[in-house]
Amino acid sequence: AAWAWTASALALAVVAACLPGATTLVVGPAARAPARGGTIAMMGGKGFGAPAKKAKASKKAAAARSAGATQPYYTGSQRKLELSPRRPVPADAVCPDYAETGVPGYQRPMLPWDIEVKTPEQIAGMREACRIAREVLDVAGKAVRPGVSTDEIDAIVHEESLKRGAYPSPLNYQSFPKSVCTSVNEVICHGIPDATILKEGDIVNVDVTCYVGGYHGDLSETFAVGEVDAEAKRLVKVTYDSWQAAIAICKPGVPYKQIGAAIEEVVAPSGFTIVRGFVGHGIGSAFHMPPNVVHHRNDDRNGEMAPGHTFTIEPMINEGAPSYKEWPDKWTIVTSDGKRSAQFEHTLLITEDGVEVLTPRTVNSQPMWWNE
Repeated sequence: AAWAWTASALALAVVAACLPGATTLVVGPAARAPARGGTIAMMGGKGFGAPAKKAKASKKAAAARSAGATQPYYTGSQRKLELSPRRPVPADAVCPDYAETGVPGYQRPMLPWDIEVKTPEQIAGMREACRIAREVLDVAGKAVRPGVSTDEIDAIVHEESLKRGAYPSPLNYQSFPKSVCTSVNEVICHGIPDATILKEGDIVNVDVTCYVGGYHGDLSETFAVGEVDAEAKRLVKVTYDSWQAAIAICKPGVPYKQIGAAIEEVVAPSGFTIVRGFVGHGIGSAFHMPPNVVHHRNDDRNGEMAPGHTFTIEPMINEGAPSYKEWPDKWTIVTSDGKRSAQFEHTLLITEDGVEVLTPRTVNSQPMWWNE
């Protein structure tokens, strides 16, 4: 689905993009821009049947890996496997506008620095959506272990969201078929839950977004599946540290472009690389809205932080090259060299004197190994 841009809006955006220092023009959907050469915004992530039996899934996984060995979009260990049917939502559930059509009705403003300032009532709604999203991710994180399928994680996220009166935002967002994104090993983002079985030594990012009371709350974490190797631990820790460094600089008056510089200062010395094709995003009553939050050093004109802004920071850090490929499903993004990728995400609120994390970890969150 494409955004409906008027000729005048597109012309103004092109002019804005051509101003000195502007390097990015985003004219497509927040989650799936058609141009891969520039910066595109990522989905925060983006039906009902019993999970596939593990023995059967394992045979299918082996067959898929063998059959897909020559496919250019399969760069590592992951393969596209069978999807379960779409999971149902109760008729009385409060759903976003795209729940039936797959097409979000939100129209982006003409200029990238035109950022919504939330009212106290809107901020209260955001806090509730983010609180519930955190609860759901914490439940899903506890389910991550060897032998569990990504489809089982999707079932947990779906049911735990509904149980709390929330709609799982990824479901049918621009036709995304599941309720959560599960990105394993070389999958950078937008992994679609299927019959894939997690195994010892994998890493998996679980990206949860919940729609509650008219607002979206978005967060993700990368989990270790059992015991992982030292380099996987280093990748996850560097990703986490770069993300925290970016959050630490947030306050009123700070240009959004400085987020990328803060991340790059941590990542560059590690030898890892930053994925440049996807960005964080504003969030509220719409899943994706201004600002675009670029995760590498840049001079993009995406405005300055101000009290009442809500947005995500969600860097994707690769073990190897920063380049990537897209699977034919038009969602799954993988590293071009098959090496691993990690990611963390929070929804943030700019306050009068700093920043508030709306999706903070709690006593129920899975402990990070460096804090154990």
